[in-house]
Amino acid sequence: MADERAEWSADPRRDGLAAFVAIEDDRAGAHPGVRHIRALGTMYRFDVHHPGDVDTYPDRQRQEVRGMRGPGGRERRIAEGETWRFAWSWYLTRALRATTSFTHVQQFFASVPGGGPGGGPVLVTSLRRRGGRDLLELNAIRSGVVVGAADLGPLRSRWIGVEIEARFAAAPGGRVRWRITGGDGDAVVDVERGGLDLRPGAAGVSPKWGIYRSLKDAARLGDAHLLIKDLRARQVRHIG
Repeated sequence: MADERAEWSADPRRDGLAAFVAIEDDRAGAHPGVRHIRALGTMYRFDVHHPGDVDTYPDRQRQEVRGMRGPGGRERRIAEGETWRFAWSWYLTRALRATTSFTHVQQFFASVPGGGPGGGPVLVTSLRRRGGRDLLELNAIRSGVVVGAADLGPLRSRWIGVEIEARFAAAPGGRVRWRITGGDGDAVVDVERGGLDLRPGAAGVSPKWGIYRSLKDAARLGDAHLLIKDLRARQVRHIG
């Protein structure tokens, strides 16, 4: 059985952007005077502009939030062997298109001690174009495994529910369950995969939400945004 305890949530009206540890809004200063990440009523909005927005790595764009900030401003990172269940609602607009390169809309990112270079994603959710199909896809990066995918078309321009439960551990101990529900509450995707390399490293794993995309597939890029609400996370402890 599982023993759960609420650990974190992000309420735009209560917390604003202070629910997150870092706001990665126009890190390179490419689009001065414009706020790309905002708390609006009951939701968070992420905007990206093309041409115009460029990250500190000039071959990509990034407008993301990172991390979970709890009571008293304390950051909560995910440690080796911990299991967490995350849930939120997404509104993926039609202007935010799938690409043959990367367009990530959510990541679990393993940092290195001191916050320097050398960290990397563990799990990523992407809008991916493969074989002429537009997909919403969950990828376990270190294992080179696509955990699951769904046709993106029916999921656009409507609120959809997302649940990810993952045990963050080195292979073969890492596992993840990914569930997507449509507006009617029916499951569009419900997959589980074990034997994965989801090790968080010494500095732990932090969730990220927003838009992080390559500039390589330029013909499919333009101004776009996404919306997210009902962000919450629980650490799950499996007992006897």
